Amino acid sequence: MSDERPRLRPIEAFPIDHEGERFLALRDPAGYAPSMAMLPGAVVEIVALFDGDHSIVDIQAELMRRHGEIVPRAQIEALVEGLDEHGFMESPRFAERRAAVDGEFLASPIRPASHAGGAYAAEPDELRRTMDGFFTHADGPGPIEWPTRGDGTITGAIAPHIDFHRGGPAYAWAYRRLAERCEADLFVILGTCHAGMRDPFALTRKDYATPFGPAAVDREFVDALSKRAGQDCFASELAHRGEHSIEFQAVFLRYLYATRRDFTVVPILASFAHEALAQRRGPEDDPRVPRFLDALGETIAASGRRVVVIAGADLAHMGPRFGDPAPVSTVELQTIEREDREMLSAVQSGEPRAFFDAVARDGDRRRICGYSPIYATLRVLDRTRGDLHRYGQWPDPEGVVTFASMTFEP
Repeated sequence: MSDERPRLRPIEAFPIDHEGERFLALRDPAGYAPSMAMLPGAVVEIVALFDGDHSIVDIQAELMRRHGEIVPRAQIEALVEGLDEHGFMESPRFAERRAAVDGEFLASPIRPASHAGGAYAAEPDELRRTMDGFFTHADGPGPIEWPTRGDGTITGAIAPHIDFHRGGPAYAWAYRRLAERCEADLFVILGTCHAGMRDPFALTRKDYATPFGPAAVDREFVDALSKRAGQDCFASELAHRGEHSIEFQAVFLRYLYATRRDFTVVPILASFAHEALAQRRGPEDDPRVPRFLDALGETIAASGRRVVVIAGADLAHMGPRFGDPAPVSTVELQTIEREDREMLSAVQSGEPRAFFDAVARDGDRRRICGYSPIYATLRVLDRTRGDLHRYGQWPDPEGVVTFASMTFEP
């Protein structure tokens, strides 16, 4: 019909080179579209008009105005159909796909290991060998020296959530410290929600599956926290389904302790700091944020448990893949590191507002991915000082990602 107005879903788009050609890659951070789509340059400006405001006739007219020739309706419809088939368009077909995926997740008693077999090996022996190698790698901290007696005092940690194959040794710096100086039997894991949420925090009661067995959720703690927080802490629970920032920490904890110690986890996705920055507000101007963070601290204190708070958080994201106009140069890498380390000084001091302001000062030019979980961790740890064990960069000029491993002790 002439009034059909195709609309692309909110997805990530970034340039990519493939077999010597330049494409625009489309990826769904929410995971409803399981595969990535690559658009050749010739169709990018057509897809850019799939905004829900332009009908197909409007799109034809706009392209005629730009180039002086008509693009056949059948070509545009075929492009819409192809993207819709793969889950990238807002449409009745996608609504059915989303309802089926969401329904399956909500009905499941566990949160599946959604990245096993992709971001990391699904077979436990193979995965354990790989993770052993993170510690002995040239960039790693060396093998764990398990303590013979309990003297752990660590109360918090920041670990990356970058893919294991790019940042595995950096994880090892944080988790070796946990193995050697941590007596916790409950881990509160605060993770970045890459797809964004309507709510600042999202809880789940579902155990996190891993190849080493499930990371069991402490449901009593989760229910107590939800009650104290005075808000619907499960309204955005679906965000847990495909998010990797908590999953990778759950895998590492099971790797460390599956045969050594019983423990439970409290998985919390966080998404409030970037929203506050965009609205030119403080990080706790939304009253749900301080209520939740106060409730988390109170629930930890009331639990009588040995608790460690972990932020699954990366730092800078720069380059064309993340929207910058040019590849990242060697000189720019040095600038990024200097600015990252200045920001991390506030984290080391245990000052959440100073950290928020350090990111906000330049409008989050570096796109700090761990903004919310790092702030929340510092707030809950209440001015506990941190030690920076490792700072790292994955220096792909098209998409640089930086990360740090830290632990906190009173």
